[in-house]
Amino acid sequence: MAHPQRAALERSLTDPETFWSGHAERLHWHRKPTRALTRQSKTLPSGVQHEHWSWFPDGEISTTYNCVDRHVAGGRGDQVAIIWESPVTQTTEKYTYAQLLDEVEVLAGVLREEGVRKGDVVIIYMPMIPAALIAALAITRLGAIHAAVFGGFAAKSLAQRIEAARPRAIMTASCGIEGAKGPISYRPLVEGAVEASRFKPSKVIVWQRDQMRWNNPDKLGGQRNWQRLVKSARGRGIRAGPVPVKSTDGLYIIYTSGTTGLPKGVLREAGGHAVGLELSIQSLFGIKPGDVMFCASDIGWVVGHSYILYAPLLVGATTVLFEGKPIGTPDAGTFWRIIEKHGVNTLFTAPTAMRAIRKDDPSDRFLREIGERGGLKSLRALFLAGERSEPSIVSTYQDLLSRYAAPGALVVDNWWSSESGSPISGLALDSHAALTTKSGSNRPLAIRPGSAGLPMPGFDVRIVDDEGNEVPRGKMGNIVMALPLAPTAFTSLFQDEERFYKGYLKRFDGRWLDTGDAGLIDEDGYVHIMSRSDDIINVAAHRFSTENQGQIEQVILSHPSIGEASVVGIPDALKGHLPFAFIQPRGEGQIPATPSAKLFSEVNALVREQIGAIASLGGMIQGRGMIPKTRSGKTMRRVLRELIENAVQGKFDAVISVPPTVEDPDVIEVARGRVREYFMMKEGGKAKL
Repeated sequence: MAHPQRAALERSLTDPETFWSGHAERLHWHRKPTRALTRQSKTLPSGVQHEHWSWFPDGEISTTYNCVDRHVAGGRGDQVAIIWESPVTQTTEKYTYAQLLDEVEVLAGVLREEGVRKGDVVIIYMPMIPAALIAALAITRLGAIHAAVFGGFAAKSLAQRIEAARPRAIMTASCGIEGAKGPISYRPLVEGAVEASRFKPSKVIVWQRDQMRWNNPDKLGGQRNWQRLVKSARGRGIRAGPVPVKSTDGLYIIYTSGTTGLPKGVLREAGGHAVGLELSIQSLFGIKPGDVMFCASDIGWVVGHSYILYAPLLVGATTVLFEGKPIGTPDAGTFWRIIEKHGVNTLFTAPTAMRAIRKDDPSDRFLREIGERGGLKSLRALFLAGERSEPSIVSTYQDLLSRYAAPGALVVDNWWSSESGSPISGLALDSHAALTTKSGSNRPLAIRPGSAGLPMPGFDVRIVDDEGNEVPRGKMGNIVMALPLAPTAFTSLFQDEERFYKGYLKRFDGRWLDTGDAGLIDEDGYVHIMSRSDDIINVAAHRFSTENQGQIEQVILSHPSIGEASVVGIPDALKGHLPFAFIQPRGEGQIPATPSAKLFSEVNALVREQIGAIASLGGMIQGRGMIPKTRSGKTMRRVLRELIENAVQGKFDAVISVPPTVEDPDVIEVARGRVREYFMMKEGGKAKL
């Protein structure tokens, strides 16, 4: 008998109509859909035809009603909906579902008075405070579309999104608080963005924070004090009820960095999003009404949209909203204390966060102290996503959870994207939640460190070669998906059908949707994500994925003189590419860009010994503060690779594509300087490696 997770996947693919119609019954529809799925051909202005699909096309729904009103009407208004934990302001706040409904109704009334209507776009440029979630729910309540942008994004990046979305209004705050850095004023960023944009929103609504205020607005017309507007509306009895929209209408836009540098607007449709998320949080995450979900992400990421805001509220759970960092606010024990304090059942974060915690607390002192007093007994799972989780991270925390967390607690690596809206693969904690007929053991499938689990319902994952032909199990290739995608996934880009086709379908002539990732599916159906397709280093016909690069980095870091490393590919006339390392030595003092011949020889010997001769380094640059990272801590290998590829051609000052998620843009210029110095010395014959 097939395991329930495998059975659910099979039913969702072979009979999507019955499978998804059953799950749609668990939500409130203002107009019930008569069918789950329609498929048709779409013709683009260019004349290209491609397959298109729609979920619950004749249904009408209000996501806010399902997230808030429905639970209050069901007698659960006193249950806590949102817990705000802000170690950077030393604040904890709780909102019940009844209180949340009150706040959302009034703010929706304010937005309606300020001119927001069904179908309008409103940008949310906010820190991680309750007002951000209330804003999203209020916008959705009016049938409008929100587009969340990371609070603190540069004015240029925000201006791009203003021009792309053409929002009726921007909802923002007077400041954000970035860890121990203190308050950062949003005013010059927002005003600079509006000034730079050719499109001018009619309103900018500002939530005033005590840490730094936005006083005496003068540069922009239409600026409003958020709290004053709400106070006035409440005093006048102004409220707004839920406005249902078509299932295929937009719920939100999330912008991702495109290869051309211009952001892509992934459009999430209302009906499929609600049905798919309600299933995923119950089945994959095992969260039920009354449970507590702690997603340590940001609402600027799709993870935050799905599992801080919408999914926990759709199912009637409690969501923890966290304003802080995994370390430094105040220390590496922050996550574990929140779990103990609020009885958290599931923690969802990025592998980067867990690495940072282990780096600051290598003996796991905080986790062990809290665990030994029983503070982690509520925790049933640690979910990791955002990048590949190396096996050592999964195994380490699985051992710790087995000792201190709830019986049977698991570490679950899962894989997804802004485009998918929910995990494409993972290990379901409650597979029976996906099935109408319960059969087989409901115990989760065994974890397999290094794998991102099995495909989730609705996602038909395949591995193909560069010509689009499927490859045997166990062989690496391009990860693609057959159409249609699961209901949470996008069906297009916002007002850009041509780019949708060219970016996702054209490569394989519409046969598959290209995820841009590379990896394999093993003999048991587990998906292994190895790298982004364009991050692979081809060395003499050997494909070095991110996993291999990570292994090389670990070997380099085993040298006692090196504290940080990142490996990318450098073009080579004979072998195509060679691994090339950026390293940060331990210790202080000035260091040249080119390491000593002795250090390079020692490091290369370690690589050859532990990885193999094929992995021999083609060069190594050293420096401090030159390895760029995203705000979530991921190393930006593609930026370093682009610097190297340009340098090989002598183009040291060439403009490179820098994603707006970069933590510190100055680091890239440090790297550029080190690359220039390295190649100039090499060309001058002063250093031969």
